[in-house]
Amino acid sequence: MTKNHPNLRKTVSTADLYADPSPPPHHAGLSRAFTTVHRPRLNPFMQPRANASQSSLRFHRNDAQSPAETAPRPNVAPFHESHRHSFAAPYASNLIDLDDEYSTPQEQQSPPPVPPKIPEIPAYEEVRSKEGPEKYTKPFTDFMTANPTVFHAVDAVAQDLEKSGYKKLSERDSWELKQGGKYYVERNGSSLIAFSIGDGYEAGNGAAIVAGHIDALTAKLKPIPTLRTKAGYVQLGVAPYAGGLNSTWWDRDLGIGGRVLVKEHGKIVTKLVKLDWPIARIPTLAPHFGAAAAGPFNKETQMVPIVGLDNSDLRGSSQGETEWKASVLGGEGTFAAMQPERLVKAISGELGITDYSSIVNWELELFDVQPAQLGGLGKEFIFAGRIDDKLCSWAAIQALLNTSTVSSSQIKVVALFDDEEVGSLLRQGARGNFLPTVIERIVDEFADKGVRSLVSRTYANSFLVSSDVIHAVNPNFLNAYLENHSPRLNVGPAISADPNGHMTTDSVSTALFHRCVAKDVGVRTQDPKLQVFQIRNDSRSGGTVGPMLSAATGIRAIDCGIPQLSMHSIRATTGSLDPGLGVFAFQSFLENFETVDVEFKA
Repeated sequence: MTKNHPNLRKTVSTADLYADPSPPPHHAGLSRAFTTVHRPRLNPFMQPRANASQSSLRFHRNDAQSPAETAPRPNVAPFHESHRHSFAAPYASNLIDLDDEYSTPQEQQSPPPVPPKIPEIPAYEEVRSKEGPEKYTKPFTDFMTANPTVFHAVDAVAQDLEKSGYKKLSERDSWELKQGGKYYVERNGSSLIAFSIGDGYEAGNGAAIVAGHIDALTAKLKPIPTLRTKAGYVQLGVAPYAGGLNSTWWDRDLGIGGRVLVKEHGKIVTKLVKLDWPIARIPTLAPHFGAAAAGPFNKETQMVPIVGLDNSDLRGSSQGETEWKASVLGGEGTFAAMQPERLVKAISGELGITDYSSIVNWELELFDVQPAQLGGLGKEFIFAGRIDDKLCSWAAIQALLNTSTVSSSQIKVVALFDDEEVGSLLRQGARGNFLPTVIERIVDEFADKGVRSLVSRTYANSFLVSSDVIHAVNPNFLNAYLENHSPRLNVGPAISADPNGHMTTDSVSTALFHRCVAKDVGVRTQDPKLQVFQIRNDSRSGGTVGPMLSAATGIRAIDCGIPQLSMHSIRATTGSLDPGLGVFAFQSFLENFETVDVEFKA
């Protein structure tokens, strides 16, 4: 870790804000000792000050600008090899110049001393016009609103790929690949791998890979979700997927969507459906009922969504509950006959199905219908559901679409997996053989002999960026974070480290990835600043697809994702510039890995 001048470190430290997370003793009044109102201003090493002209621009913007353009941008130092890095790149050896001369601060100096101003990086000629991360803000929110389920998200990604010239392949068919070609393959409709082959590619050359997961916490309909009517309420049987049906799901407007298998002209086809108005709701019990409203709550009996009313029992039935009986839709023994009648009609109406017996099966889930939207006084936030992890998945695909196969001798790959939230053990998960078999088939297509050894060479020459969202620092819980490992929004992706193997990051992978991003400094109007995250010793880190993929293939790897608040909540937050900053970082890796890797070849 880079050292600060001892006197400066003592004067401007914010370590007390990141102290032991155990709660302070209870007092009748809130004393100054337990507030931050009178604390010194933030450490200037961690948050450089904005100058007067920059500050004034934030409050005098043209009203005609788009919301994303009006989002405040962090006033952080440019990332460049020959200049000091911001706090966001603590692994770099030149985070703060150790030979800088600082005058000794006077006693009781206020405000704290400010480090010397970091010089601006001079502009240079560009081959392409500069773009800012705000370009990606609205496309991302539109994607999130339009694609609430994993099946919708993968289908939307496939459509974007095809518009950019990517050809769909089937695992069940033979492949005919060529140099300069662009392809993608799906598995189960919920996982997807897209790749482009450099026009100078030869078997055994490496691959630049970005991999993440595109599934999200949700509640899925049970195989037979029909329930007895209770007290006039029609309810729906659902089961939590991963951490779904947690406390954030109470009193939310929930829609229903997913995929439906339909028999048409003797074949089974898949249709995507979404009922994106509030269909269901899980009502809380008012606090007036005392202990019964305090929880904990049973997810099987007390978190059952209501989807309608049926008070027919008041018109002749003496039973407290209406008896369950199969529907007559579709005929006895059909799939539709075992499903809630009103739901079958709603799904059929949305898809234009008139023969209910043609519905073979479906996989449906609940989702929050509130759209993804900008928030904050300067619209600097994105509030949305399912950010974990459609955020990194979308950014990685956009980065791939921005790259070219020209003058490349490698493969560029983006892999989006399902089932990460439940352990990745299924065939469409990262523990399956999806990625290894795709790589092997690419090598096989270009190899003359010795395919197995060429695959091993390919893995050895490759690099994997495991891209999963990372915890942004929460200002209300600073003591839950390490002081120098607290990623901020609208700054850039964060490299995630864990000494116990939950992440793949090491010193070599960190240095390599930094070099890839640094090579594109100045190309855009705002460059991503790589941050760092590691969880406290008294907490447990989450997991990603990185360790399992790296272990199975031997590919060098790093964990680097886009920060977000409220992970595993039904509604989460990221920065309005973060999707674009993620695109920039992943694109820099995909484009620059081939040349940077030469520096690391022993």
